[in-house]
Amino acid sequence: MRNKGIDQFLVMKSSFAKQLFQIFFLALVLVSCSSDDNGSDNSGSDYYFRATLDGRKIDFYDVNFQGSGNDNRFEHITVGGFEAPYPTKVGEQIPPSLDFEIWRIGGDIKAGIYSTPAESEMIARYAIQTANGTIVYNTSTADDIFTLKIESISKNGIKGTFSGKVRNLDSGKAIEITEGTFNLPYEDIISPK
Repeated sequence: MRNKGIDQFLVMKSSFAKQLFQIFFLALVLVSCSSDDNGSDNSGSDYYFRATLDGRKIDFYDVNFQGSGNDNRFEHITVGGFEAPYPTKVGEQIPPSLDFEIWRIGGDIKAGIYSTPAESEMIARYAIQTANGTIVYNTSTADDIFTLKIESISKNGIKGTFSGKVRNLDSGKAIEITEGTFNLPYEDIISPK
């Protein structure tokens, strides 16, 4: 003889699984409806993230500007992108990436000049993926200065310039970053034209 409580639990469990599947399917449909694989149609726009790394001019792909904070303040911002489009197939090598971020918990990141090491909660990173792991260059040493000039910042986007040096702490090798410039929308992934 079957317990009525078990039957009701199985019906509730089946109903919950069906609702969960519907939510997942709806989310998948919404993501799939974007105009390109990156969820953005900004590839033909005036948005960009560019720099010269040790003499190599790079227009970065899959670039994103994100920020967070309380009371409409930016207490944390991150800008980053990849040297080539992000892989779409399993097992493909992730291209080198460049990013920088600033933390100002309780503060407000506004237009202005920010520089390491004076800005203690700021870091810039360049990462190279290899079969043996990630090689990271960053601004962890006091001798390496990275300067970011934010010309404008809002929930519409961010614009500015940057330059400096990032260093691999294991090898001591440094990479010089010059001619860095960006104009990015807020929370929208973009790639060069």
